[in-house]
Amino acid sequence: MRRFHSLAGLAGAVLIIFMATTGFILSLQPIADALTTAPATGDLSVATVADRVAQDLPGVERLVRSASGQLVAYTLEDGVRSAVVVDPQTGLASGAYEPSPLFTFVTDLHRSFLMGSFGHGMAGFSALAILALAVSGMLLLVAKMGGWRKLFSGSRGTGAQRLHTELARIGEVVLLLTSMSGAYMSAVNFELLPESAADTFSFAPTSVGTTVAPIASLDALAATPLSALRELSFPAVGDASDVFTLTTSVGLGYVDQGTGAMLAFTPNDAWQQAYEFIYLLHTGQGAPMVALLVGLGALAVPLLALTGTIIWWTRRSSTPRIVHNAPWRDAETIILVGSEAGSTWGFAATLHDALRQHGQRVHVAPMNDLRGSYPRATRLIVLAATYGDGAAPASARQFLGKLERFASTPSFSVLGFGDRSFPRFCGFAAQVDAALAASGLHRLVRFSSVDRQSARDFAEWGSLLGEQLGLPLSLNHVGQLPTTRKLVLADRTLYGVEVQAPVAVLKLAAPQTRLAWLGGGGLPHFEVGDLVGIIPPGSDIPRYYSLASSSRDDMLEICVRKQSGGLCSEFLHALSPGDAVDAFIRPNPAFRPARGRRPLILIGAGAGVAPLAGFVRHNRNRRPMHLFFGGRDPASDFLYRDDLNEALDDGRLASLNTRFSRVLGGGYVQGLLIDEADALRDLVRQGAQIMVCGGRDMAEGVRAALDLCLAPLGLSAAALNQRGLYLEDAY
Repeated sequence: MRRFHSLAGLAGAVLIIFMATTGFILSLQPIADALTTAPATGDLSVATVADRVAQDLPGVERLVRSASGQLVAYTLEDGVRSAVVVDPQTGLASGAYEPSPLFTFVTDLHRSFLMGSFGHGMAGFSALAILALAVSGMLLLVAKMGGWRKLFSGSRGTGAQRLHTELARIGEVVLLLTSMSGAYMSAVNFELLPESAADTFSFAPTSVGTTVAPIASLDALAATPLSALRELSFPAVGDASDVFTLTTSVGLGYVDQGTGAMLAFTPNDAWQQAYEFIYLLHTGQGAPMVALLVGLGALAVPLLALTGTIIWWTRRSSTPRIVHNAPWRDAETIILVGSEAGSTWGFAATLHDALRQHGQRVHVAPMNDLRGSYPRATRLIVLAATYGDGAAPASARQFLGKLERFASTPSFSVLGFGDRSFPRFCGFAAQVDAALAASGLHRLVRFSSVDRQSARDFAEWGSLLGEQLGLPLSLNHVGQLPTTRKLVLADRTLYGVEVQAPVAVLKLAAPQTRLAWLGGGGLPHFEVGDLVGIIPPGSDIPRYYSLASSSRDDMLEICVRKQSGGLCSEFLHALSPGDAVDAFIRPNPAFRPARGRRPLILIGAGAGVAPLAGFVRHNRNRRPMHLFFGGRDPASDFLYRDDLNEALDDGRLASLNTRFSRVLGGGYVQGLLIDEADALRDLVRQGAQIMVCGGRDMAEGVRAALDLCLAPLGLSAAALNQRGLYLEDAY
C-alpha cells in the first residue's frame, strides 16, 4: 500500500497539483458570488420578478438564476443579443452581465485543460488518481496511528511526517468527496452514467388558451418562489400557443401563458437529484461554506505532495546500498531488517561491515524476505523497527507468517528500534523475539532496544553480541549527519560542584563574521525542546542536548551534566568563552506543548529541567504552567532558580514544587508527585498536558508515580500518551 501510494503520488504529482490548484481558485468563485450577490427576499415569486423583467427589458428570452442567487436576463432586441443582471429584490435591471474572465478561463482549464474531449478524459483520470491517493492515504494513516479510534491522537515523526499527517487528517474527507464527485461528473460527461433516468419532453405542449394574460397573474409562476428558480424561458412574442418553460430545483414544467395552469411537470428523478447534490459537493456553487471546505481540501494537495516527496526522498536516501552482500545460500550470518523510514538499514550496514572485517560471510535482506531455510547460516540477527504504536513496518509484515514455515535452526538475536515515548516501545521487535524463541531457536543475545537511533545503545548491544561470538566487535555507527556550523561559547554558569555533580548552563552564539551585518552566518532556526547535536573532537558520533532557548533569543542554551569519562560533556565543561563547537540542529516536534490555554505540568530532574525552563521563559500568554523539579541540594544545583522565581512573580509560572535528595527529609521528584497527587489529579481533570524531561531511570520512576496518582481517575501515563497529553524526552 505504501509503495502504491508513493509511486502513484510521484507519477501523477504534476497533474494532481494542477487540478488541485485550479480547483482551489474555482472554490473562490462561490465565495465571491455570495459577497457580491444580493439575497432574494422571501416573498418574491417567479411571476412577480418575471413580470417586472418583461416590462423593464422588452425582448427578454430567458431568466436564469445561478446557484449563488444571481439573476441574469438574456434578451434579443433588434437582432442584438445581450445579458443583463437583474436585482433579485426588485426585479429591475442593474447592469450588464460580465462573467469573470479569470474564472471562465480557469473553469475551462480545470474541466478539460483547454483540450476538448481528450482534456475532459484527463480531468477524469486526475480525479481517479486523487481518489486512489486519498483512499490509500487514509488506510496508511489509520495504520500509522494504530487504528480508527486513535486517528486523531498526537502525531509523531519528523517535521515532514507530522505535517503530512496533520494535512491528511484535515483534508482527507474533503479530498475523498471532491475526487469521488469529480470522477462521477466525468463519468456523466462521457455518458458512462446517466445525468437523469427520465427523458425530458422533446417538444413543449401547446397552450390551451388563445389570449395572453399578465405574467404576474399566472398561478403556476406565482406559486413558485424565486429561490426555487433555475431557469424560465419566455414564450415567443405574439404566439399565444407558446408556453413558459419553467425549470426549478425540483423539476421541469410548462406553464400556459393564458390561464397560468401547469400543463405538464416532470419531477427530478433520483439520478438528477444525485447529480445536483454531487455537483454542489464538488463545486460549492450556492454554498459558500462548502466551497470554503473544498478550497481548503484542494489547497492541502500541493502541500501533501511536497511533504510526501520529502518523506519518500528521506526514506530512499537513508537506505544504504549494502556492499559485498553475500548470497543467502552461502552466508554464515543472516541479518534481516524491518525498517519504516529507512534509518535501520544504516545500522544493518554498520553491523554487516563489522562482521565482514572479521571474515564472516553476511547476507542482509528485508524481514519479508525470510527464506524457508538457510543452508549454511548459524546465526540469525533481526533488526526490527516499529511502525506507529507497536505495529510492524511495511518491510516486516510478512515475517511472522513465514516464520511458521521456517526449517533452519540458527541461533538468533533481536534488536528493536523505536522511540521510548511510545507506550508500546519496540512492541513489534519484542513480538518477533518471543516468536523466534517459541519456534525452538536458541537465543544468542538477550532482547535489547535502541531508543531514537542511539549509537550508544547500538554499540552496547554490539559488545554483548561480540562476546557471544568470540569477536572484538566494535559497532561505531555514524548516521547521515546534517552539515554542522561553528558556534562559540558566550557565557557559562556552573552548578553542582559542591555535590560532586557539576552541571553547566552554556550559552552559545553565532561567531561574528563579515556576513553578520547582511543577516548571514547567524544561528539556525530552532525551538525550545529541539535538540542540538554537538560533535566532540576525536569523534564522529554526535551527542544530543535539549535546548532551553529558541533562535528568537539570539543564543543557543543547553544544560550539560559532566559525566566521568564522558568525551563530549568533559569537552563542553572545559570550554572557555570564545571557544567554538561544531553543531547542528535536530528538530524535536514531538516534545512541544500543545496549543491552547489548558494547564501544563512540567516534570524534570537535574539537567532535564533545561527545556522545561525554556517553555516557562517563553510563556508570554501566561498559560497555567506547574513545574515539579528534582535536584540534589538547593544550595548547589537548583538550576534556573532566579529565572523560575522571576517567572513566578510575573505569572509565567503558576506553581513551583521542588524536592532535593541530599537534604534532610528530601527525596526524588517521583515522590514529590505522589505527595501532590490531589493537585495533579485536579489539573488532569482540567485537561492538563504532562511533559517529562530527564534521565531514563527518572522517567521510569515518574511514569510509575503518575500511574499511582491517576489510578483513581482510571487513567495512566500510557493512556494520556495516546491522547497526546503525556510527552517524554528521556535520555
